Amino acid sequence: MLKLHGHELSGNCHKARVIRWLSIAAGEVRQGPENARLHTLLGASAINLERAHEKAGEILSQLDAHLNGRSWLEFERTTIADVAIFPYVALAPDGGIDLTPYPRVLAWLDRVRQLPGYVPMGSN
Repeated sequence: MLKLHGHELSGNCHKARVIRWLSIAAGEVRQGPENARLHTLLGASAINLERAHEKAGEILSQLDAHLNGRSWLEFERTTIADVAIFPYVALAPDGGIDLTPYPRVLAWLDRVRQLPGYVPMGSN
């Protein structure tokens, strides 16, 4: 998708910044919004819902602050970082997570939804 839109990355510094977001998607975002969603929709009782909501609040606050003055997570263009984080955050309300306290996150979600070729998923 990103090659299609002409947004390939070059240079180790650029790649490292994007890889950081991929790590956040697999770590903090997974432990927060995704775990809350798994608990709520699938009854994953091994997941501590209170802790998942706490982690979600932490990462969403960080994401909202990071997006201050930015349209995208890095480089003012879409990267695989946006693609990796988007589904977890977009579907966070399925886990009972309110996104309204995070206006920059909501605006970013809307920008992703406006990308050519975007296909809605789940309740999104």
